[in-house]
Amino acid sequence: MRHKQCKWVVLSALCASLLGCSAPSQQLESDADTVHVRFDSGFNAEDCFWLGEVTGSEGHWYSYWFYPNDVLIQGAVNEIKNRAKKLGADTVYMISPQDFTTSFTVVGNAYQCHGNDEI
Repeated sequence: MRHKQCKWVVLSALCASLLGCSAPSQQLESDADTVHVRFDSGFNAEDCFWLGEVTGSEGHWYSYWFYPNDVLIQGAVNEIKNRAKKLGADTVYMISPQDFTTSFTVVGNAYQCHGNDEI
């Protein structure tokens, strides 16, 4: 009987860990939701102040099997917005996404453009 109980505990733990993978591990911080992510050619940073380069990534060699692509992308975008907000940015212009076998990474430039009509 003890062996059957152990199987159920292991099976329950496995199911719970897989259910947890439906959301990205990189959660968006509450104040970072105001950061605009731009990747269009219409973005003009002329009236913005450049604050630095930022990156965001989601997925690891041991977890990527459990994450669908949209979760990997959302986690990477959440992280880049969080990092940009910590720099004081309100806009991130994406340079290019990097889609690796085990993760998704985005690179961008963080700007302070408050009051700019472009955003």
